[in-house]
Amino acid sequence: MERMYRVLGFWTGIFAVMFYLGHMHQTSLLFLAQTGFFVLLSYLKLSERMYIYVFGAYLTVFFAGFTYWSTFMMVPGATGH
Repeated sequence: MERMYRVLGFWTGIFAVMFYLGHMHQTSLLFLAQTGFFVLLSYLKLSERMYIYVFGAYLTVFFAGFTYWSTFMMVPGATGH
């Protein structure tokens, strides 16, 4: 199970680099923080059940944050330029 957290860290790291190259620096920092979080968790040697609980908590926080952002912060039809 800890290997899957390293895989998540790898892919969030790839996304961080791509966001940085796309001049989306705040998003890049967010994904860099997620990369550190996943890689750190992968070396804690938790039980499989605890890894699942942590991932469930991560998904809950992500979905709540994404829903808040897309509902209250995004401007419909805005292109960002």
